[in-house]
Amino acid sequence: MEEIHQIIKRTRIEQGMTLKNLSEKTNLSISFLSQIERGSSSLAITSLKKVADAFSVPITYFFESVSNNTYVVKEDDRKPFKLEGSSVEYTRLNGNFSGRNLEPLLVKLAPGQIEKNQESTHPGEEFYYVLKGAVLFKVGGQEYFLREGETIHYPSEVPHTWENPLNEESVVLSVLTPVIF
Repeated sequence: MEEIHQIIKRTRIEQGMTLKNLSEKTNLSISFLSQIERGSSSLAITSLKKVADAFSVPITYFFESVSNNTYVVKEDDRKPFKLEGSSVEYTRLNGNFSGRNLEPLLVKLAPGQIEKNQESTHPGEEFYYVLKGAVLFKVGGQEYFLREGETIHYPSEVPHTWENPLNEESVVLSVLTPVIF
């Protein structure tokens, strides 16, 4: 089983971060992070939380064992959730195992729902497949009106937002990297 220091180094590399990037996100020194990754220094739980936040993973990510792997998610086990201040309904579709890189979600947009009030940019990629209704995507200054059965895939670094322009619910399959929930 991987040790915490090995998981930190592997995750940092998988997310394309340098020690300097991680240092900037955590306010922990580069030399201290280097010692952590080599296993020559221990990490306080508060510092581990900072690292988890920088990687956008829950702190439990560092403690999951191989025996906790879940590859199949039955429909009855799915729990829809909403982010604070949003009426967008998300449902996780992912298995649960150490090192996963994809964040597959079922997303329900209420009639006229705007997913984000302003364009955002962040590391990663986004893929959407419209299952029901239609969605208006704004990506890199261009508008894309997608109907049922159509897809869009773009780098998340490009400014983007999306909305449901219809008077009925729209549903999309969303696959994101890196893992955010």
